[in-house]
Amino acid sequence: MTPFEFRSKVRNGQFREPTAGHCGDFAQANLVIVAKAYADDFFRFCFLNPKSCPVLAVGEPGQWDMAAIGTDIDIRTDVPGYYVYRDGRMVEERTSLQEIWQPDFVVFAIGCSFSFKQMLIQAGIRLRHIEQQKNVAMYRTNIKNKTAGPFGGDMVVSMRPMTAAYAIKAIQITSRFPAIHGAPVHIGNPAEIGIGDIDRPDFGDAVSILPNELPVFWACGVTPQEAIRTACLPIAITHKPGYMLVTDIPNSTLAVF
Repeated sequence: MTPFEFRSKVRNGQFREPTAGHCGDFAQANLVIVAKAYADDFFRFCFLNPKSCPVLAVGEPGQWDMAAIGTDIDIRTDVPGYYVYRDGRMVEERTSLQEIWQPDFVVFAIGCSFSFKQMLIQAGIRLRHIEQQKNVAMYRTNIKNKTAGPFGGDMVVSMRPMTAAYAIKAIQITSRFPAIHGAPVHIGNPAEIGIGDIDRPDFGDAVSILPNELPVFWACGVTPQEAIRTACLPIAITHKPGYMLVTDIPNSTLAVF
């Protein structure tokens, strides 16, 4: 299935699940939508926190089609699930933004670690959340974001359990892809980054960690949602964690040699 065909299924209501494992050769994107009055500050926030917020594209005010990242994209309908925030609180989940779209909305498409899933699998690295058909486990941490205007908060990370040998291989692979979060930010003891219970993720689903495995943590594109919570904007919209926008960007074009 092509990314266009996949987005068409989402748009038509035929797909409402996490997007990990779909259109594996193409980049998936986290989504942040803020009013134009806050767009410059949020762009600076992304610039200051590139591990969590690697920007793939930014729209013009009111623009819901983004040709830079895909053919016939409609940001209002092509994501399987959206969160709506008001005054810093997530108040609503939606499957379409058409009824609440504003002419001053600015869209940010941010790189996602789902994009390097295929590369890890091709290297022989097993991904438990894919095998168990779950959403990836995501956690709030005590790693402070650099602030810009009202945006701050703490980093969110995604976790994949791996043996030490596979963790080294994963570092080598993902470090070449800073546009999709790059290398891990932490390996090992979750308490060192403020995670109290590895079996209770803040977002996504818990997965088992075998005795010979280490938890490997990558910066996560859910981090902007924590920044939105602290900013307390009148309205902001994001993807539902794990429910991404599939783009037409080949993952191979994002490599840095």
